Amino acid sequence: MPFTLLHLGPALALGVPFRSKVHAPTFIIANLIVDIEPFIIIMLNLSLPLHWFFHSIAGALILGAITSIAMYVLKERFSFSFIELKLEVSNYHSFKEYFVGEVLGTIIHVMLDYSLYSDIKPLYPLNYNPLYNPLISCEINLLCIFLLIVGLIEYLLVFIKAPRTTRTLHIRSP
Repeated sequence: MPFTLLHLGPALALGVPFRSKVHAPTFIIANLIVDIEPFIIIMLNLSLPLHWFFHSIAGALILGAITSIAMYVLKERFSFSFIELKLEVSNYHSFKEYFVGEVLGTIIHVMLDYSLYSDIKPLYPLNYNPLYNPLISCEINLLCIFLLIVGLIEYLLVFIKAPRTTRTLHIRSP
């Protein structure tokens, strides 16, 4: 994907309707976090392929597992915000819902990238990408743009139809 934000299309289009089955914020983050790898490689001027370990199946699964643990540990801190944004249906999600969301998100990300970039090695350390096919890059990008439009419409409908939540403020008296 030439633009990481195109991964937001599949993230929203799948994450919003299934937010009662998987932890949608974790799924959305998973679809984007894999591209931290090329960003770090560019920023640190490393002599590595832009799409290196975390763009492999093993790397995506490891990154997914680490991120799902982090999201689960931090759930109390962000749960109200996710509910306000209508990305969570309730503030109770099992670790399984975080883990499944994260793993599916990272795998969807790398699967979309496999046909686009010759430097990706799905079965790292094997130096081969049998799915590389630059002839379909336009179709994949158009699919992601279409899914972004669908996802934004789904999200807006959910956001408009859902009741507002209220937070109780606890004010300490002097």
